Amino acid sequence: MTNNILEKALSGERISSEEAVQLFKVKDMLLLGNIASRISRKKAKERVITYIVDRNINYTNICVTDCTFCAFYRKEGDVEAYVHPFETIAEKIKETIAVGGRQILLQGGHNINLKIDYFEDLFQRIKKQFDIHLHALSPPEIVHTAKISKLTIEETLRRLKIAGLDSIPGGGAELLVDHVRRKISPHKCSTDEWLGVMDCAHGMDIPTTATMMFGHVETFEDRVEHLHRIREQQDKTSGFTAFIPWPFQPGHTELSIDLGITSQVTGLDYLRTLAISRIFLDNFDNVQSSWVTQGPKVGQMALYYGANDMGSTMLEENVVRAAGTVYCLNEEEICNIITDSGFKPQRRNMRYEKVN
Repeated sequence: MTNNILEKALSGERISSEEAVQLFKVKDMLLLGNIASRISRKKAKERVITYIVDRNINYTNICVTDCTFCAFYRKEGDVEAYVHPFETIAEKIKETIAVGGRQILLQGGHNINLKIDYFEDLFQRIKKQFDIHLHALSPPEIVHTAKISKLTIEETLRRLKIAGLDSIPGGGAELLVDHVRRKISPHKCSTDEWLGVMDCAHGMDIPTTATMMFGHVETFEDRVEHLHRIREQQDKTSGFTAFIPWPFQPGHTELSIDLGITSQVTGLDYLRTLAISRIFLDNFDNVQSSWVTQGPKVGQMALYYGANDMGSTMLEENVVRAAGTVYCLNEEEICNIITDSGFKPQRRNMRYEKVN
């Protein structure tokens, strides 16, 4: 049964959600990885693995959503709470440019004091001072900003784009299944709202990525439903440049401490989910390895399970780090991993265009 599904996928035929669920029962991991890898190579042609030099900058850690899976956020008034001044953000951008970075990933908490004018001023100042790609504000942040600024999503995105927004990260997706979201992030935007931001952004020629955080309270069927929703959106707009799945990091989170839920995801489970994602998402060209959560060895193995991108050098990363997971790789180390795997490393930008 599963061999027929894999043959179907390899021939270029789309598999159904029911068939994708069946693939989670596959015992032969080498076969699953082989099929996912062959599909990836069909899309890429060359034996090239891409990566990007950028930095994650969190402008604030103050947040009102109380997500049970997050160890990063703080309440207003907490000793560790912050809103970085522009000077701090500018210094981080300077450091990024100094090592060849051409992009920053700018995300933060849902801070009720930071309305649309805050971001317009911040983006304009960044663009005036630096030649940098601004990959900023996940859909939940945009929904939050629109609500507290009393604007529509379209108005919010239009004003952000004029101010300098270049693209939108796929964070805040967690699982795009509302009964799961109600358990782990009840105060964050709904599945339809997340997809609505992406749909509107794509219509305005703002490219985005898509993500999935798995390994907490969801089922395999929920994972596939998530994949189905983003595949539908990609059919509609073709605006996602990449898909990035990663496992829940339980350290220091309410989901782990108070509810006793630890990550169910082993390295093999991660690779299985990655491979199935590559097989199911037939309209995505790029799938990213999550070495940041899995470490360099599993991150390297991901290149044989459907990933064609090593993601970012992560000059700074605070959200996963807050949960106790700390892996660091510089550009040379990422290139060595790619070369040792039998591929050619290629620096890229957010649109997956080659960068020298």
